[in-house]
Amino acid sequence: MKIETQVRAAIRDAVNRASRKPFYWGGLKGYQQLEDVAESLRQTEGVLAENEFFQRLVLQVDRTLVQNKALAAELEQAHTWLRKVAACLRYPQSSYSEAERQNLNSQQVAYDMENLLEQFRQESEKKSILSKFHHALSKRWKDYGPELLHCYDIPGLPQHNLKLEGFFNRLRCNQRRISGRRSTKELRDFGQFQALFMVDSQDDLLEQIRCVPIEEYKKCRQRLEDSESPRRFIHQLHREPKKTISRLLGRYVERQRELESISQPTNPPPLPVYNV
Repeated sequence: MKIETQVRAAIRDAVNRASRKPFYWGGLKGYQQLEDVAESLRQTEGVLAENEFFQRLVLQVDRTLVQNKALAAELEQAHTWLRKVAACLRYPQSSYSEAERQNLNSQQVAYDMENLLEQFRQESEKKSILSKFHHALSKRWKDYGPELLHCYDIPGLPQHNLKLEGFFNRLRCNQRRISGRRSTKELRDFGQFQALFMVDSQDDLLEQIRCVPIEEYKKCRQRLEDSESPRRFIHQLHREPKKTISRLLGRYVERQRELESISQPTNPPPLPVYNV
């Protein structure tokens, strides 16, 4: 039952998957993840043929893939154009040589971007997702484009503020860990402080650790492992969906074979024959 629950969780995660990262779109990655789930289910179709749950599951997954195939294809085209925009903006900087960055200026980037938007407009006609994406991209380029071009004329000016956001994110995580509270509004007043708990010596630290009973520690450790199991499964599913589902179904097949071998009656030993 646990394996069936994990399979349902994998499908539910693929359908409801969301992401804020523009180069890692949740809808497209979710569709590809669902394709890997369906392929793994089909590979074990002969073994799972007698299971009504997996039979209905395969039909529902296949129907969902067919209904959203055209939508996913268009979304993949939009994602390809998004990468073209990134290449036009020479992002990230590490993917280009130092000589190319030195010879680049804001006028060249603006010219390349205008040409790319015109090509995008021609291809996005009569396509819902591409046309919406082109409209949003053109609007933002018109409103914020000139402000994005300063990094090509001012040496040392970064293209983004991700490092600064990452720094404040680490502060927020430390604040939650220290205070135990979910809200991090206090960072606006005390973000420049860090609280560290230390001991005078290693012996003192060892003495504090020994105060915790080993059995109680094992129970808490097992409870932590159980609570982390769903998150770890979803993490593995995002990284290697096909391999994760195949391994899960393999465990199910092995368990099914074990139950069948247990349920099969064994031949009783022959009765002894006595001569009268």
